[in-house]
Amino acid sequence: MAVEKNETGENLVLTLSCPDQPGIVHAVSELIVSNDGNIIQSQQFGDPDTGLFFMRVELESPNGRGPIVDGMEGFANKFDATWNVDKMGRALRTIIMVSKEGHCLTDLLYRQRYADLPIEVVAVVGNHPDLAPVAQFYGKPFLCIPVTKETKKEAETELLNLVRAEKVELVVLARYMQILSKELTEELAGSIINIHHSFLPSFKGARPYAQAHDRGVKLIGATAHYVTEDLDEGPIIEQDVTRVTHRDSTRDLVSEGQDVERRVLAQAVKWHSEHRVLMNGTRTVVFN
Repeated sequence: MAVEKNETGENLVLTLSCPDQPGIVHAVSELIVSNDGNIIQSQQFGDPDTGLFFMRVELESPNGRGPIVDGMEGFANKFDATWNVDKMGRALRTIIMVSKEGHCLTDLLYRQRYADLPIEVVAVVGNHPDLAPVAQFYGKPFLCIPVTKETKKEAETELLNLVRAEKVELVVLARYMQILSKELTEELAGSIINIHHSFLPSFKGARPYAQAHDRGVKLIGATAHYVTEDLDEGPIIEQDVTRVTHRDSTRDLVSEGQDVERRVLAQAVKWHSEHRVLMNGTRTVVFN
């Protein structure tokens, strides 16, 4: 006889980290089963260096999110765990920040519309007005917040007000060419993703691709990472490279580099939005 599924049922994703010890997987499984849930997929990793255990579980919960959340509160007290339970596939409320280069913005907006990138872009924020037409083409609000040395504090206050008003969960720096303050990065810790080329620290400052071309580099790439007060040194989420040769001009290197940046940033945003990235000190655990 077929059993009708409870209308309150949901597919959920549960993530946790805690000091490694016996019984964690058993306790999580028991919690889910005791609430009539079913585990669809489970991944775990114990880090011998930090002594931490990480777990990501996709599950069916016929009684909804509430019983799992209630159970995890008790679990957290027992195992000293940091955890999260969310509806699988829920789009994270996101702000994309830009300056003048539009390749990453265009790619993210395209993927969000056509390729099921699980983000809800509530606004595009630029410190220049150049990319307003791109945002408008995809039907996204564009807000220009100019930044100078004198107005930096006021600009960041305006940004934070927008984050709070829109209940923003993720900020993506899509080639946003401004350094964020310590206060801002601390308030939004673990929810700001940046992308930069892989030439750092070798080729700093202006025209890094021209510098790389002059030195005859053979690999170019990109790094996506969480933003901290240490410039371009936050926990890394994703990296990739592509090979170039002596035949490639500076313009070719820029084109190849932008393509890698698009791919790497989109992958990092996707993994973060699917709750596949867990913080492990200065590193990350990525369940892909």
